[in-house]
Amino acid sequence: MKYDIIIIGAGLGGLTAGAKLAREGKKVLVIEQHDRPGGYATTFDRGDFVLEVGLHEMYGPSPGDMKTKIFNDLDVFSRVEFLPLPEFYRFTNDRIDITIPHDPVIAAERLSKLFPEETAGINAYFTQILKPKKKVFEDGQQEKSLGEFLDSIIHNDDLKLVLLGNLGYFHDDPYTLSLSYYSVSQGSYFTGGASFIKGGSQKLSDHLAGYIREHGGEVLLNHLVTGIRAENGKITSVLYKQNMKKQNDVLEAMADEIIANTAMPNLISLLPEEYGLLLKDELKHQQTGASLLTVYFGFSKPLKESGHRYYSTFVYDSTIKSQKDILKNNHEDFNVRNFTFIDYSQVDSGLAPPGKSVGTLCCIDYLKDWENLDRAAYLAKKDRVASVFTERLERLIPGVKNIIAYCEVGTPYSLRRYTLNPEGAVYGFAQAPARKTIDTSKLPGNLHFASAWGKTGGGFSGAIYGGYLCALGIMRKKP
Repeated sequence: MKYDIIIIGAGLGGLTAGAKLAREGKKVLVIEQHDRPGGYATTFDRGDFVLEVGLHEMYGPSPGDMKTKIFNDLDVFSRVEFLPLPEFYRFTNDRIDITIPHDPVIAAERLSKLFPEETAGINAYFTQILKPKKKVFEDGQQEKSLGEFLDSIIHNDDLKLVLLGNLGYFHDDPYTLSLSYYSVSQGSYFTGGASFIKGGSQKLSDHLAGYIREHGGEVLLNHLVTGIRAENGKITSVLYKQNMKKQNDVLEAMADEIIANTAMPNLISLLPEEYGLLLKDELKHQQTGASLLTVYFGFSKPLKESGHRYYSTFVYDSTIKSQKDILKNNHEDFNVRNFTFIDYSQVDSGLAPPGKSVGTLCCIDYLKDWENLDRAAYLAKKDRVASVFTERLERLIPGVKNIIAYCEVGTPYSLRRYTLNPEGAVYGFAQAPARKTIDTSKLPGNLHFASAWGKTGGGFSGAIYGGYLCALGIMRKKP
């Protein structure tokens, strides 16, 4: 079968690219190894509860947000409901408890009231993230990391920790996170607010997949791409098979353009050896980002009705005295590791029937701590994690243990299994300061990239931007 476009992977980047290209009349085939589209933008059902895999909040969509243009173009707003969130986040440790609003003026005032001696540094922080300046670096100069920047403008370590409350949205260490990348992303939460998709992120993924089909394209689930063929410097076809252990029939589809929505490192073994080696060499300087551990909770009543008042709560352990302690803590025992708790009952999430609710607790984690366990040890560790975090959640929200109706743990191993992402990475490559640009010019010109592993980076917004820009690039190509 011959197509205009074949897309490997049905994550948000691939779905966005496919929807735009299908809308423009291209014959599109999307091949996805999972049983549902979306990548991390998915949900799964457990009894009465719909459990959200990846979406805690997405900045915007607001008038100045590129997603607004994209969603208008692809009919998203007519079929997907975005719920504005009540606040940015609550930060708490044994010394401080503060809620940060999305309004940057109010946020700065609230922080200055708590840390009056740091008003100048607080103003410098908001100036940086609201109006980030692109700096040209001379030979020998290096871009500042987020950690270095905070050290240069602020003295109080607790204030730095408050500002780093949602660091896990981007990376595991402020000293190896690009200041410019962080500024653009974090600033977007303050300029455009944030939202949750009613019913979960699967609603967005299903809409985009359906949009592709409505415009003449195909979205093939439960099928795994096993190889890519090239001839005369051009990709010619994709090999794939039904994603079942006993199924060995290999199918082939041809296309003029190929979009890789899969993780870039996974392409190395799929490409012909010549191109695989070129890509491997190009990626050798890239660092794979961290993964997450998630504990999914179903509650027999809405937490909001039990007196809990916060949508996002970031809990830092008392042993963290400065931002230098954060990375070490991400490798500590789960008894003390920082975590985030999302209470979806604070909005009309659509994830549970009336009278019940859903919550998610997550923390930075790493595949290496899970992948070498035998099944018994793996399950035992999951049980311990569930027990530890249930007790810690009880300390945060007294009485919550009495209304837990369901609990399940998802590990970095789970994330790798369902997405095939190396290390179970959630944000693609780590966004390090002065990160080396990936040069794909030596690869075939009809191979394109649209995922969290590309230029626009990770997160829902980054993947959506990357997919849309990829589609525009293909449309601009001369026949």
